[in-house]
Amino acid sequence: MSRKLGIDYGVARTGIAITDELGITAQGLETINSNGNDKIILKRIAELLEIYQIDTFVIGNPLNMDGSDSKRTEETKAFVHKLKSRFNNVQIILVDERLTTAQAHKTMNFLNIDNKKKKSVVDTISAVYILESYINKK
Repeated sequence: MSRKLGIDYGVARTGIAITDELGITAQGLETINSNGNDKIILKRIAELLEIYQIDTFVIGNPLNMDGSDSKRTEETKAFVHKLKSRFNNVQIILVDERLTTAQAHKTMNFLNIDNKKKKSVVDTISAVYILESYINKK
């Protein structure tokens, strides 16, 4: 069965999550540190496509609280264009990601995750929430 890959895109760091083979649950995979270089993210996604049978990218759409586009929305759209160009056989779905980072911070506080580790896992947890949002709508 095919899996869905959740992506919390960021210029510096991008969180990655994946569904199980049945598409029922989402698990965090990793955070890609790209420091503004999308080629690093695209290369890692290509590697993940080799490992997993991924048919859909679920990407967080960083809208403002009023639903309007933000600067980050435009950056995400530019990244989505790069994904479409490179992986034209994979479906791409944008999901409203408002408050996923806040949810991730709440989860980390609940789990007493060390402040030093929070920066490295917040994007992965956010990617899980993005992917779960997609799963729950289906």
